[in-house]
Amino acid sequence: MDKYEEALNEQIEILKKCQEEHQLKSCLSCDKLFECALREEYVKAVYESMNKGQGGGFEF
Repeated sequence: MDKYEEALNEQIEILKKCQEEHQLKSCLSCDKLFECALREEYVKAVYESMNKGQGGGFEF
């Protein structure tokens, strides 16, 4: 597991803990979805784990 995958796993745990604390099954149910710093960090970790820190465009 590389550092990007480790960072992603850490962010997943943080996000899950927040969801549990707020009794949510998903961030989509949260009224702070678009202003949530935790979710922003999670999305950043997902992006970095996919491109392994290479930057550039994001393609599916």
